[in-house]
Amino acid sequence: MSGEAKRSAPNPAREPTGEGAPAHVAIIMDGNGRWAAQRGLPRFEGHRRGVEAIRRAVRTAGDLGIRYLTVYSFSAENWRRPAQEVSDLMGLLKRFVRHDLADLHASNIRVRIIGEREALAADIRLLLDEAEQLTRANTGLTLVIAFNYGGRQEIVQAMRSLARQVQAGTLDPAAIDVATVEGALDTHGIPDPDLVIRTSGEQRISNFLTWQTAYSEFIFIPTYWPDFDDATFRAAIEEYNRRERRFGGLSVRAG
Repeated sequence: MSGEAKRSAPNPAREPTGEGAPAHVAIIMDGNGRWAAQRGLPRFEGHRRGVEAIRRAVRTAGDLGIRYLTVYSFSAENWRRPAQEVSDLMGLLKRFVRHDLADLHASNIRVRIIGEREALAADIRLLLDEAEQLTRANTGLTLVIAFNYGGRQEIVQAMRSLARQVQAGTLDPAAIDVATVEGALDTHGIPDPDLVIRTSGEQRISNFLTWQTAYSEFIFIPTYWPDFDDATFRAAIEEYNRRERRFGGLSVRAG
């Protein structure tokens, strides 16, 4: 288990950085379909424009000095969507990795993937593995892509892993604490999000980072994801910096 994972709430990595930006921002990218519908365009065009918004968000996060940016790209529940839309989303992922990976690597960005991979097609798994392996030594922004991810499913998998260790006699049940659970999650070694942004005006977390957002600040904005730009991102950070965070104790200025 990494040193970062051995912690108890609140996560020290989430304390104010003193640099005017949170250490970790997570984004629920919502509204691609509605953006397209408003313009009489196919849903695929909304998703395609959403990929462009990811590129903008990565650039802005780097400019602001944010250390971790997590994007909710495909949830475990998204498999319920029409087959053609799922196929389109998989195609966009492939194109993003193939076309953007070299640029991300050249920009010293590390890519980390969280979510269930076993059920994915072999070519998708290979692409995800390639992205992580190529960028694993990079020291700049860490881009965490939540793909085929669900917060509850992640916790279930973590519990199964710990149960197997208990059964094997390598883990004492009495020794299980917050740090033990965090070490079994997909996000082990990644600090919890300081700030979660959701676009499109919806105000729920939709099974995203269920464990990790226990102390996060939330900002819900009406902008559909394809229109999320540098100014919108910076405005959210300014709102975050105006907040006071208590972590169950005395107030702490966010920014």
